[in-house]
Amino acid sequence: VELKHGRICQLAFLGNIITRAGIHLPGAISLDGTKFSDIGNGWAGSFEVPKDGALQILFFVGFLELFVMKDITGGEFVGDFRNGFIDFGWDTFSEEKKMQKRAIELN
Repeated sequence: VELKHGRICQLAFLGNIITRAGIHLPGAISLDGTKFSDIGNGWAGSFEVPKDGALQILFFVGFLELFVMKDITGGEFVGDFRNGFIDFGWDTFSEEKKMQKRAIELN
């Protein structure tokens, strides 16, 4: 759980940096014409997201938490959420390379 939350925090930090740099998704966030660029940065911006969009995010995150991001197969190591599905070449790495990559993530 700690690794999963750490990964989420890394993505949130990256998203904050990107929006503060002025990079936003193109188009509208809702049908009333509110653009992604109209939403503020940081914590205050999360309150500017329309209610339906916030509920959609909440349900999506809940779905991921309950059904996808589970260590259901036991995994090779703590934080292995592949569940026999996603590999991206991990199984081709040597044990030394795997340890190095896990150490990079933790540090």
